[in-house]
Parts: sequence; structure tokens; C-alpha cells
Amino acid sequence: MRKYRKMAGRLVGKVALVTGGASGIGAETAHIYAREGAKVAIADVNDNAGHAVSEEIGDAALYAHLDTRSEAKWQAVVEQVVETYGRLDILVNAAGVSGRRPDGASAPNIEEQDLEDWNRVMDVNSTGIFLGMKTAIPEMRKAGGGSIINISSIYGLVGSAHNAAYHASKGSVRLATKSAALQYATENIRVNSVHPGFVTTPMTQSMHDDPELSAPRLAKTPMNRYGLPIDIANGCLFLASDESGWMTGAELVIDGGMTAG
Repeated sequence: MRKYRKMAGRLVGKVALVTGGASGIGAETAHIYAREGAKVAIADVNDNAGHAVSEEIGDAALYAHLDTRSEAKWQAVVEQVVETYGRLDILVNAAGVSGRRPDGASAPNIEEQDLEDWNRVMDVNSTGIFLGMKTAIPEMRKAGGGSIINISSIYGLVGSAHNAAYHASKGSVRLATKSAALQYATENIRVNSVHPGFVTTPMTQSMHDDPELSAPRLAKTPMNRYGLPIDIANGCLFLASDESGWMTGAELVIDGGMTAG
């Protein structure tokens, strides 16, 4: 007779670290993890918003300032998590930046892209995920295994005529995930990537509020709506739980059907 897992309390006894946890997909993931029984460390550079999310969750959460580009700061945050909760089971690398310039201007083409801006996108979206995995894996090994969930994008799967730095950064996340999955599979450390489509978050809100930018995006999405952070967080919950225990190196695409055709 088959034994089916109960769906409530799916992360009881687990400890999770969620980067980019102050808003959007990261914040929603932190909330749902806590509701499912996990202790959650929220890491971000936006201290006010990060503390607010931690306070909303309550005793099951802490907030830590983290610039994901710094290996020393990664080490300090992981040490804080382990000192507070005794272990680390789950890492969600959700911190990221768009390819748009800091002033909000559209991403330039290759000829107009300056190296400083290219490096800014790569440092956060790609190098930050590498540093997170590098720092978390030793603690997961001590815990007997773990789950790493790297947030990529549909633009880590398909190209467009815009935003080459963003595409490059998210494509690297996809393949770094697969490499790490193969390296650590025998140690029960699973590594998977999530590829959201067009999701309304603080990072994308201005684009989605602009009819000229919004209409083409919706036209590419068969389900004819933008995703919500909870749509992606539910996928992250599945990958963190034992229900995905035989998944590693996989790409979980949550995009309203955009890449189906």
C-alpha cells in the first residue's frame, strides 16, 4: 500500500536561507516556508523591507544584511544562520537585478553596453549564486543533505533582442545549477533552477504599469496574465520539500505557457 505524504507542515524541522527575501519572489517564498514549518533567514540589502518581512513572519524568522557579491559577507550570514538555528537545509538564491541601467533606462545593445554595467548584472545574478552555493554546501553536508534552489528566468532558456547581460547571467545560473547538481548528487544535496516568466514584483512593476511595455509581454503569455510571486514561491516550496526528493539538475519553468510554443 502506498504511503502519501501529508501536505501540511512540509518543511517542519528545516532551516532555510532566502536571498532577495525583502520583496517579491523572495519575500513570498520566505512566508510560505515559514507557514510550512521552516525556520527562515531572510537576506537582502534592503534592510528596512527585510526587517519588515522578518517581523511579519515572527519568531520563525531572522533578517541579515547580505551583499551577495561578497564572499566574506556570505560566510558571515551562513555562520549567523547556523549559530541561530543549528543547521542549514535549504538555500534559495532569489536576489537579482534586471539588465536595466540604474537610472531605469532600457538595457543597451551589445555595442552600447559598458563593461561596468555588464559586470554589475553578472556579479549579482551569476557570481552571487555561485558564492551562495559555495558557502552553503559545507553546512548542508553536515546536515546530511539539502536543497538549493536557484532563481533563473525564462530568459535563461530563450533569447531576445534585448538585455544581453541579463540573458547571459540567467543562462549561467541554469548551467551552474546542472553542474552543481551532478557534483553533489551522491551527498544528497539537490540543486535545481526555477525559471519564472513575466512576474509582477517591485523590480518589474514599472514595466507592467506601462501599457506600451505591458501589452507585448502579455501577448507572449498564453494564460494572458502576469505571474504573481506566490506562483513562483509554490514551485520553490515543492523543490524544498521531500516531495521533490528525486529531482536534481532540473529546470522548473513557471511562465504561463510562454515557452511552450
